[in-house]
Amino acid sequence: MEKNHHLPLYATKSAKARIPFHLFAVSLFVGVSFIFVYRVSNIPSEEEAGRWAWIGLFLSELWFCFFWLITVIVRWNPIYRCTFKDRLSLRYEEALPGIDIFVCTADPMIEPPAMVINTVLSVMAYDYPPQKLNVYLSDDGGSDLTFYAMVEASSFSEIWLPFCKKFKIEPRSPEAYFRTAVEPLEDHVMAKEWSSIKKSYEGMKKRIETTTKLGRISEGIRKQHKGFREWDLVASRRDHQTILQMLIDGKDPKAVDIEGQPLPTLVYLAREKRPQYHHNFKAGAVNALIRVSSRISNGPIILILDCDMYSNNSESVRDAVCFYMDEEKGHEVGFVQFPQSIENLTKNDVYASSLNVEMGVELPGFDGNGGPCFIGTGCFHRRNTLCGQKYSDQECKANWKGCDDIKIEESASVLEDTSKVLASCTYEEKYTQWGNEVGLKYGCPVEDVLSGLAIHCRGWRSIYFNPERKGFLGLPPTTLLQSLVQHQRRSEVPSLCLLRGISLFPKISSAWVLPFAFVIIFHRAYSLGEFIWLGGTVQGWWNEQRMWLFRRISSFIFGFLDYILKLVGFSKSAFVVTQKVADDDVSERYEQELMEFGASSPMFTIIATLALLNAFCLVVGMKRVIMMDVETLVSEPFTLQILLCALLVLINLPVYQGLYLRKDKGRMPTSVTQRSFMFALLACALAMY
Repeated sequence: MEKNHHLPLYATKSAKARIPFHLFAVSLFVGVSFIFVYRVSNIPSEEEAGRWAWIGLFLSELWFCFFWLITVIVRWNPIYRCTFKDRLSLRYEEALPGIDIFVCTADPMIEPPAMVINTVLSVMAYDYPPQKLNVYLSDDGGSDLTFYAMVEASSFSEIWLPFCKKFKIEPRSPEAYFRTAVEPLEDHVMAKEWSSIKKSYEGMKKRIETTTKLGRISEGIRKQHKGFREWDLVASRRDHQTILQMLIDGKDPKAVDIEGQPLPTLVYLAREKRPQYHHNFKAGAVNALIRVSSRISNGPIILILDCDMYSNNSESVRDAVCFYMDEEKGHEVGFVQFPQSIENLTKNDVYASSLNVEMGVELPGFDGNGGPCFIGTGCFHRRNTLCGQKYSDQECKANWKGCDDIKIEESASVLEDTSKVLASCTYEEKYTQWGNEVGLKYGCPVEDVLSGLAIHCRGWRSIYFNPERKGFLGLPPTTLLQSLVQHQRRSEVPSLCLLRGISLFPKISSAWVLPFAFVIIFHRAYSLGEFIWLGGTVQGWWNEQRMWLFRRISSFIFGFLDYILKLVGFSKSAFVVTQKVADDDVSERYEQELMEFGASSPMFTIIATLALLNAFCLVVGMKRVIMMDVETLVSEPFTLQILLCALLVLINLPVYQGLYLRKDKGRMPTSVTQRSFMFALLACALAMY
């Protein structure tokens, strides 16, 4: 036992077989260096056409090289973690820290309450002492529909939690479990409970969905809980008082499940909203939860979750605690980030939503360089770091257990009344450090990344943990616009030179073509191999290349413009909540891996215009090829440009189908087709004349 006491609670392992990657990186760097030599030694004179296009392409290649070098540094020494939960239980089962869990939702029409409570129930059922679990739902929509769903979930938890723990089921989201599990006919005891629980869940789900569809709460339902009276004072979702209701008070001896075991604390919060006050989106919601939870439970560890990201592993919380409770290194940890994993992907991941490379390679690489960034969900934070505390080795080592949570003795009604002021609009006017030095950062839709960087700057390190069984599972975007909007808030053209007869690459017969060919082929081949090694498919990799292009010519441009407009005062930060549930016909096309255009968006206009422009340029290029013999083709200076143009046309095939071939509702809108065709023709005319 004494020997076991000194064993670490987690282990760190370096990635194996890194020599091939190091050789790849060095050889690619040599190839890129030759390309730069060619660019510098062959810059057109001032009298020659295409000088500025040549310089522009050279600058683009310099930027690519810089970005690639950063990527290589990140990936140079990835590390992987494993935990020893058995040691944690042996040593600290009676001294485990309290966990406050924040689930955030914003709109019951986009994020259905039935989905929200599945996430809530999945974390309430964690394999952890229930008296040390405190679950908070932040409802930024201020909806009585969501509150009703929470009331239903609080009652259902009395039978769901003992069922989960008795039979050790996974996952513990009722919807996900009953969707994938087979009725256990061989186990008669479990089969009887299974049928009863499923019937209860389906009844609850039907009541919630029916009420949500109606869009109002009936008088009969309003009588079920005192909290519904709060909505008598609500003017609108953007103009209402703080609504705070403790649906389950974990300290109350009567708050038990059907087997007499204590239930976790469950709290509903809709912070105050007034038209004259900026509410700062998700960051503001989380900061209100930090303050309110400090008054109610004050758990030293906080888990932040999006409402569509349910817990897929009931032991994730113990995994995270292993990092904090480790005697040697635990005091250094500011937050533990789990991967953002997605379920319900199509076979070839048509919108490149899986993030396999980022989660499987790049975040472990960040972990080997001081720790990953905070990606907004699936992250366990030390409360003190979110409250602005700087790392101090001596001070933090003295409190390494992190069990300094304050015991709250007041009743639920007293806590409700005294905590409301902490979620008021005026509170942060008195304490102006919130959103700057304290809590999540304000002023940017990617508050998660900036807040994580601020924690690193205060001296803390972070941990990336990717267990064999995924900790959390979320929903993918089912339309192209949803995918592009997501990347906009987190953030060409050689073909025209082909029209004007300006060569940007060496002739096929020149030796200078070799470094270009080597870098392009070797880099993409490595990317393909890496993608397949992480469980992807060849078609999935091709879809990722397409989405890489689409995001850079739409999401990132709009994100950059939005940021510039905000800097000069013409725009304010906006946080767009993407639809979490799709219509049946949209879901059917998603399963068939047909790209969903449908909506008229400026992003689609840009994508379609560039797709048509490349098609026009390819026609001109192919006309040149058809009129040549083989000997002339070898010495043709435009061959690489033609091949590049052909590659872009292949990538854009779904766009051409959406513009002209498809007849379903997911096709490109007629207005977008007309605008993009005119813009592409105009660009060609300007380039040629």
